[in-house]
Amino acid sequence: MDEIRARFDADVERFSNLETGQTATQDAALGLELIAATAKRVTPDAARLLDLGCGAGNFSLKLAQVFTLQKVTLVDLSANMLDRAMERLAKTGAELRALQCDVRDLDLEPESQDVIVAAAVLHHLRAEVEWAAVFHALYAALRPGGSLFIWDLVSHEIPGVQETMWARYGEYLTAFKGEAYRDHVFAYIEHEDSPRSVTFQLHHLRAAGFQADVIHKNGSFAAIGAWKP
Repeated sequence: MDEIRARFDADVERFSNLETGQTATQDAALGLELIAATAKRVTPDAARLLDLGCGAGNFSLKLAQVFTLQKVTLVDLSANMLDRAMERLAKTGAELRALQCDVRDLDLEPESQDVIVAAAVLHHLRAEVEWAAVFHALYAALRPGGSLFIWDLVSHEIPGVQETMWARYGEYLTAFKGEAYRDHVFAYIEHEDSPRSVTFQLHHLRAAGFQADVIHKNGSFAAIGAWKP
């Protein structure tokens, strides 16, 4: 966690563009648009937002375009990211709260949130029990009718599919910034991350009590929506 925190402290600018989203991810801007549009339809009266792994605040800003947000809770390991997110979200008029912590350590009040977004953060979880515990905690934190939206790096359970999708992601990174950049991204993913498949996440979301579905998938990235009945 300390290494991840240090890397993100030094990488704020890459996460501060609402038009492009996080540029190292496939379909980042489309993910922002689809999650905002879907959240508005699933939980139309949302006023309280919890943004996990908020980065510089892109998803909160995008959701503020479709909701009149009253309270936004920002969670990130990086103090620099939280500072930038707070600065960018000040114009929304929402009551802002920043928490510098690991998502596994959050102590959330039951039914205190209308919408939760977790963008490029859950792939840092390691053991299956951690995924299950986080999904149960987020389910408890949402009020009935609330929703959770995930945008993240995903793996694939069939080796040949994983190889194909990973090669495709490598081609995307190479076209974006060259082979050295591809190798840099692949190196920190190998060291820091443990992404899980879409089917794995859907299983554990449903086990926690959610209704869950896929909003979008392109290669090694996917958007998942989950609703609390």
